[in-house]
Amino acid sequence: MHLLHAVHQVFGQLTATLVLLSDHQYTQQCKTLSHSTIGQHTRHIIEMFQCLINGFEEGVVNYEKRDRDVNIETSREVATSLLQVIYNMLQRENKSLILHAGYCDNTNEVVDLDTNFYREIAYNLEHAIHHMALIKVGVIEVSNISLPEGFGVASSTLKYRKACAQ
Repeated sequence: MHLLHAVHQVFGQLTATLVLLSDHQYTQQCKTLSHSTIGQHTRHIIEMFQCLINGFEEGVVNYEKRDRDVNIETSREVATSLLQVIYNMLQRENKSLILHAGYCDNTNEVVDLDTNFYREIAYNLEHAIHHMALIKVGVIEVSNISLPEGFGVASSTLKYRKACAQ
């Protein structure tokens, strides 16, 4: 499936970047990221996928119920191993799901939306790419690592750039 191939590529880029960073760079607050860290953005990517996987059996996904596991944001090894585990667990058949979400800060009101597993993988992939764009900003601030040209860039943007160059 092309969708899982895209996830594999994105996770591969992220993993390759994380192994090049030092522990200090991974956990260093970045001024350009409102003092968040590369590790915090990586944790957020991972935990969104974990919410999807955890909700698969029950058929209900709730991205607001993330663990916010400090181990992921402070350990590159934990993060990279989880990316591999998540990729393996995404290899399932599509099925209908309910997205359980609360969009108002001041109420406990919840919205249930019909969705499916593959649609949520696509959402999480785009979400991951968005956070990788932020990670790229952090990497530029804290290191001299050279990132691939497509790191943190949506596939539609890459296709558009390619078409413009022709």
